[in-house]
Amino acid sequence: MASILIVEDERKTAEIVELYLRRDGHEVRIEVDGSVAWRTFSESPAGGVFDLVILDWMLPGLDGPTLCRRMRSAQADLKILMLTARAAEDDRIQGLDLGADDYVCKPFSPRELAARVRALLRRSAGRSDPPAEVLRWQCLSFDLAARRVTVGGRELALTRTEGELLACLLANPGRVFSRSELIANTLGDGYEGLDRTIDAHIGNLRRKLTAEDPRLRPVETVFGIGYRLADEPDEPDGPNEAVSSERASSSDA
Repeated sequence: MASILIVEDERKTAEIVELYLRRDGHEVRIEVDGSVAWRTFSESPAGGVFDLVILDWMLPGLDGPTLCRRMRSAQADLKILMLTARAAEDDRIQGLDLGADDYVCKPFSPRELAARVRALLRRSAGRSDPPAEVLRWQCLSFDLAARRVTVGGRELALTRTEGELLACLLANPGRVFSRSELIANTLGDGYEGLDRTIDAHIGNLRRKLTAEDPRLRPVETVFGIGYRLADEPDEPDGPNEAVSSERASSSDA
């Protein structure tokens, strides 16, 4: 059983979602105003009282994107599902960029939404603490126990899904993962969304890594299959090797 906050200004929609979630045994609270929802969330005990939040995009008071960004910053392990009529690809990518774990467009099936919620909640249910291991790729470091990612010693903020993707690839150098395999490893076997959702998460992860260091490109696309951890480039030993390495990078771009 999980504690779920629904932030939706269409009362009938919120009540339908509440009905299906309560059937699964969850505790549910509804807020119809974004500002009130933030107050409810921010005044909860340290560590968070909610396991998952379902957010509409357009809300009175604070809008969904603002709430998503604030909630993700306040509680890193919070699961967030955006529920909105904004179905354009750019809107979905923006929602994922802000920290949402999943994105459901209206009109929607309440049964599918409940299944998406179950998949999100299963991702961490019963998962034991990770081993005290640090995975590295060039200047990138991922402390699995602390769930801390650093680039050249600077901490990098990733969403849970981005972190799971990165950990999966770093832990399996050389292995090619299909989109469905990455979904099973990061979103759970019960995830019923589109396989292409993983592409948006990969894109967000790549942008965050290269924003810290333009040379940092650990995720390699295997066309027609999926993704794998790229081979670490050799460190140049002298001027000539540096030039050849730079030319190789240009040809791969």
